[in-house]
Amino acid sequence: MSIQTSTPARSGAPLGAQDSTSSRTLASLLLAGGVSALVVAADQLMAHWADSHEVAAWLVLWGIAVLAILLLRGLTRLLARKAMGALDTWSADVARRRADERLWAMAKADPRMMADLQCALDHSDAESAHGDPVPSRAARIVRGRLHYI
Repeated sequence: MSIQTSTPARSGAPLGAQDSTSSRTLASLLLAGGVSALVVAADQLMAHWADSHEVAAWLVLWGIAVLAILLLRGLTRLLARKAMGALDTWSADVARRRADERLWAMAKADPRMMADLQCALDHSDAESAHGDPVPSRAARIVRGRLHYI
């Protein structure tokens, strides 16, 4: 009898859909901010003329809003994807750093765990001598902070 441990996706949606929803939301907010900024700037420039030509000013502002939506749509999507990617990378780095610190704190308190980490370090040194990939995180922790013991 095996127990499956899977973490369900938030709100029942697949993880990929949740990520694209976040970037779409950010893109929509950026687009709304950009369009409103352009409309406000155009309104300020046309303020003296708009007093005598209200309907024409209204049509010009709507035209500027539609053009801004068309022109800024792709740019805001790109900016949102890049921002979400950067935030995801940053949060993963923070989580990895915190996990390393917790592992190190537990290893300092437990001699068996420290022995396991030292064994992992020795094992990774032997593997890297044979041309294997970069040593594991546990080995890097022990190597980088061994002088604290």
